[in-house]
This record gives sequence, structure tokens and C-alpha cells, in this order.
Amino acid sequence: MAFLSPYVRVGAQPINWINDDFKDLGKDTTLDQCLREMKEAGYAGSELGHRFAKDPKDIRAALQAHGLVLVSGWHSTFTAERSHDDEERAFVRHARKLQSCGCKVVIVAECTHAIHGDGSVPLRFAPGRARLSEASWARMCKGLDRLATVAASMGMKAAYHPHMGTVVQDGDDVNALMASTSALSLLLDAGHLQFAGADPLAVLTRHSGRVAHVHAKNIRPAVVAEARLKGWSFEQAVRAGAFTIPGDPAGGVDFIALLQALATSDYRGWIVVEAEQDPKKANPLAYAKRAREFLRRHAGV
Repeated sequence: MAFLSPYVRVGAQPINWINDDFKDLGKDTTLDQCLREMKEAGYAGSELGHRFAKDPKDIRAALQAHGLVLVSGWHSTFTAERSHDDEERAFVRHARKLQSCGCKVVIVAECTHAIHGDGSVPLRFAPGRARLSEASWARMCKGLDRLATVAASMGMKAAYHPHMGTVVQDGDDVNALMASTSALSLLLDAGHLQFAGADPLAVLTRHSGRVAHVHAKNIRPAVVAEARLKGWSFEQAVRAGAFTIPGDPAGGVDFIALLQALATSDYRGWIVVEAEQDPKKANPLAYAKRAREFLRRHAGV
């Protein structure tokens, strides 16, 4: 067992129940049901999802009704092409909302040239940053570091989320991003990294000092291989079951090794279980319970 720091807490993503990218998945599930089952499965907090209200008071009330807290929330950036002043204003609005709900981390992901939301576009498995010119990449890194510095001034961390279908998706992309920034933190998402062909453990080992948030997301290697072979879009891969939870025997990520590495690095923060699955094929509560038990058994959290 990897004994993680007592400062580690375990949360869940509403996307396990209600998908943010493909909104027909889980469309009949209410936010109240999602949060009730999240608590029943043993989680302490939730990230944001599209069913939450916009007002922080309403967000806090919805969570408090089920004994949960807010963990963080995704913010799309476009620093490679948009005004950095405008990007900062949008970021601060989002960060203040999270801060008023007690969050310490802001999740950011560059969505310039992102294709993950377009079901008609095949995924590309070359380095995502190839979609940007050198000048645009440098501009993005400068903008993201600026946002991270703003977050630090608010007592928060901006954690970058590598994601399939974006300009930062594999291990080389992450290495280049970390080398070109100094204030920016990293969100370790094992599922997206391994989907892209990276070794999540190698990424964690290299950048452990900058990991501020963890998404415990797994992949089904057979489905990912088919996605590569047939040129599927991200949507096709999700609907076919590319993602699953830690502890799934069909999963390909070695979470026991990752948890040991997190313990060795004295990681302190949230581990958030996230698995984009069709809830009609994969019962969200059942999978949430299995993932939660796996983390208790192998990490003591």
C-alpha cells in the first residue's frame, strides 16, 4: 500500500454521471442525484460541471446539501491567439468564483485549435503542440504563466490539464510546457496522458514538484488501440468506452505505481476520480464505489 499524506482528499467529477462535452450522456440525471450518489460512494468533494448554477452561493448550497465541498473547475484558455488582458479578466472571474467556494486550484487547458468537442474530426496522435507555430506556442506559454502568477497572487495555483484533442496532450508536450513556464502547475491526468501515448509515471516522476492536482482516470487499451487504428474522433472514443476508473481490471494505467510515486513525492492535494463513460453502459454509482474502494485499499485515503 502507498500511504499518501493525510492532506490528500478524494473527490469525483460530475462527468462520471453527466457528460460536459456530449450532453446527451447522462441528460436524464439530475445534479441532486449526481451529488447524492457521489456522497454515497464515499467522496468528499466535487469539481464543477455544467449542471451547477453560476452563482457561488448556489454552488455552495447544492454541495452542502450533500456534505460535499467544491474541489475545482475547468477553465478554457485561448492564450495562443487572444488578448492576454482579456484572458486574464476571464480567468480572474472564474478564479474568484472558485475561491469563494473554498478552492485552492484552478484547472486550465488551452483550447486554441482544440478538436475534442468536434465528433467529426479524427484524433491526432502526433504531438499536439505541432498545431501551433513556434511564435504561438511561446505566446501561449507566456500567457499561461501570467495567469498562474495571477492565481498565486490570490493564494491559488493554476494547474494545467493535458487533454486529448488539444495542443498539449502527450508527454513531450508537457515537458515543453513545463520547460517554458515557471509559475504554472500541472494537473496529472493519467488517462489522457496514456491515451496520447505517454507514460504517466514518467511524467509524474519528472514533474512531481509541480503537480498540484490529480485526475484518477483510466483507459481501456483495446478501445484506445481501435481508436488509433480507425481514426476515431474523441467523441467516438468516449462513446465506445475508451475511459474507465482506477481499479477496473480492463484498465491499462498502473495506478498502484502512480500512487506510490505520489506518496514518495509527498503529494498534498485532491485526487479526483474521473471516467467519461456512457452511464447507460457503465452505472456511475457502481463504478464510483469501485474506484473509491480501490483508492482506500491501495493508498489509504
